[in-house]
Amino acid sequence: MRIPAHAVCTAIRDDIVTGVFEPGSRLTEELLARRYGVSRVPVREALRTLESEGFVTTRRHAGACVAEPTEQEAADLLELRLLLEPLAAARAARRRTDAHLKVLRGLVRLGRERARQGQGEDLRALGGWFHETLAQASGSPGLIALLTQLRHKVAWMYAVQLPAKPAESWAEHGAIVDAVARGDAERARALTAAHAERAGEAHRMKVHRAGAGPVRTSQPAVNMSSGRH
Repeated sequence: MRIPAHAVCTAIRDDIVTGVFEPGSRLTEELLARRYGVSRVPVREALRTLESEGFVTTRRHAGACVAEPTEQEAADLLELRLLLEPLAAARAARRRTDAHLKVLRGLVRLGRERARQGQGEDLRALGGWFHETLAQASGSPGLIALLTQLRHKVAWMYAVQLPAKPAESWAEHGAIVDAVARGDAERARALTAAHAERAGEAHRMKVHRAGAGPVRTSQPAVNMSSGRH
């Protein structure tokens, strides 16, 4: 069965974001194909997509390499988030469905419960799902795609500290959902902007080791049919 390029793209992106492939390291088609158990064709297509997204760059005499973002590029990401997430929340107030509201309220309920229990890793995942669902509720495919790519890049470039007072953070999430449920676009925008600005203070740029050399081949091949993507 031919593995689609988008699945290979997701796998490579995940490995870049999690640091398996460090900034500056080479990404050769042969070694990537071996790692993911696919032919070089979907790898080539995936690398082109990742280059357009800014995760990969092509160097003369070196070929494809993991990009090495600057501090300014990292700072720009948080600024973009401050613009786009409030826009998504405002659109969600106008376009959300009952299904979106049900999911958002369920996530807030779980977030508040986990905050009381001090389950940090659960809160990290729930926060990601909340903002992904809020973006989906905007009903704007272009905006959803931009925010999805933005989340990947923020996760790649930043380490995020959990809020010192997680219950307050989830109270903010709850207030955003209330505004969306009432159809109050301006309040949803304002609350999300304030929340994003506070959340941005918990981001610390990761220290990457550039020029890590070629991708290691000692890692086991990834089973692309396992539903990883």
